[in-house]
Amino acid sequence: MVQQFLDTFVLIQGWLLEHIVQPPLLALGLGSYLEVAFDGVEFFLYGVLQLSIAYMLLRPLEHFRPIERWPDRKAVRVDVLYTFLDRLGIVPLAVFALLSPLFLHLESWLRFHDIIPPQLEDAFPSLENYPLVSFVVYLVILDFAEYWRHRLAHTFRWWWALHAIHHSQRQMSLWTDSRNHLLDDLIGGAWFALIALCIGVPPGHFVGLMVAVRIVENLSHVNARLHFGWLGERLLVSPRYHRWHHAVDLPPGRNFRFGCNFAILFPIWDRLFGTQYLGEELPATGVQSPTLAAPAHADHFWAQQRDGIAGLVKAVKATLGQAPR
Repeated sequence: MVQQFLDTFVLIQGWLLEHIVQPPLLALGLGSYLEVAFDGVEFFLYGVLQLSIAYMLLRPLEHFRPIERWPDRKAVRVDVLYTFLDRLGIVPLAVFALLSPLFLHLESWLRFHDIIPPQLEDAFPSLENYPLVSFVVYLVILDFAEYWRHRLAHTFRWWWALHAIHHSQRQMSLWTDSRNHLLDDLIGGAWFALIALCIGVPPGHFVGLMVAVRIVENLSHVNARLHFGWLGERLLVSPRYHRWHHAVDLPPGRNFRFGCNFAILFPIWDRLFGTQYLGEELPATGVQSPTLAAPAHADHFWAQQRDGIAGLVKAVKATLGQAPR
C-alpha cells in the first residue's frame, strides 16, 4: 500500500511538472531550473498532503473542543495566508533560492577539502537495514538543534523583534504555526538546512523530516482541549504544553526570564535545560506589546512584516548604543 502511494505520488509529481510547470519555464528560457522545479513540485504536494491531514484531523477538534470561542475570526485569516505561503512551498522556495548558492559553495568547499559530513549509517552500518530507526535518530538530533534555535530567538533582542510576530496572535489556532516574519523564516531555514548538512542527513530523509516536524507543530498550536496524559505530556509537545510557551503572562513562581517550553517536538530538552513548565491551566496567548497587539497589526500581513523590521532596527541600534566605545 505504501509503495502504491509512492508510485501515485511520483506520477502526479511528474504530470504537474510536465504539463503545468515545465511549459512556462521553457517559454521563458529557464530550462536550467527544471531540477529545482521538480523539487518544488514535490514540496508542494507534500504541503497539500500535510495541510489536508492537519485540517481534517485538527479542525474538528477546534470546533468541538475549543479552548476559546471567538465571535470574530478575522485575526485568524492572516495566519491562514501565512500557512498557505509556507506549506505550499512559496516561502520555502524563496528561502531555497536565496540560500542555495551559499550551500552549494559550502558543499563544494567541503568536497575540495575532502570533508564529507558523516552519516549515521557510516558509524552504524547496520542502520542501513533500518531506515525508520535512522530517520528517528536524525529527527531527535534536529529537534535538539531546533530547541536551541527557538530559545535563542527569545534571548537575542534583535531576533525576538522578528519572532515576536509569531507570538503576537491572541487567537492561536492550528494555522498559527506558520505565522512568522519572512526574515525569521530565512534564518530558521538556514539553521535547519545547515544542521542537516553537517550531520549528513540523506536527501531522501530531508523532506520527510520537515513534514514530521510541521505536522506536530500544527498540532501543538491547535485551539483544542487536548491532553496527552501524564506520560504523553512528557514525551511529545502537546497543545497545552505549547500554550504555556505562548502565554501572555509567564508562569508564576519561576524564573523564566525569556519564556518556557521551547521544545518543538520532544519536551525532554526543556526538562534537561530547566525551561519546562507543566501547568494545568490553559492561559491566554499573545504578547504584552501595545504595537503588536493593535488591530492594525494583528490581521495585516505587510504591517507585521514592516513592524518586524522596524523592531529589528530598533533592537540593533539599542545594542550598539550600549556597546563600549
